[in-house]
Amino acid sequence: MARTESVTREDILNTAFAMAREEGAAMVTARRLAARAGCSTQPVFRVYNNMEELMEELFHKAADFFEEFQLSYSQSCRQAFPRQYRTPFLNLGMAYIQFAEADKHLFELLFLSPKRYGKTLYDLVNGRKGVIVKEVAKAADNGCRNPGGLFMKMWIFIHGAACMALTGDYDLTAEETADLLEDSYKAFSV
Repeated sequence: MARTESVTREDILNTAFAMAREEGAAMVTARRLAARAGCSTQPVFRVYNNMEELMEELFHKAADFFEEFQLSYSQSCRQAFPRQYRTPFLNLGMAYIQFAEADKHLFELLFLSPKRYGKTLYDLVNGRKGVIVKEVAKAADNGCRNPGGLFMKMWIFIHGAACMALTGDYDLTAEETADLLEDSYKAFSV
């Protein structure tokens, strides 16, 4: 009779994801993961060839989580902050900065790590829904002559603000952040 597996690949990945969110991806080691999952390291290496394979799957799970966060943020703010949908890059920036504040360790894993498993920063933010592409198109529709260049200026500003949020050096309210992003958009689109 075949032995029943008590710890599945999904269990291991979900445990690794929880650890990465709480403590950072660097803290996800085979021994710590096994202890947290309530097993030996054998089940970890039964379902993953090595820790690098697990880390790649963890990275992609974190990327999916960010994409869901970004979409959820957009939907929840649609009623509360309608101007975020009129001003290009404002909603994108708000979601990105909020993610840095809310999920510091996942932000570091996705956006500050040089290892992105074939994904660029652009790929991660654009996601499967084409968030950046839509914002660039919105800027073009608003009369911007160089929407790609405008995106680069906005992105440097947005990423800098998110990094400040990550380190605790960003203390603006959501309303102040929206005002700042809107002012930046107007200044950069000249």
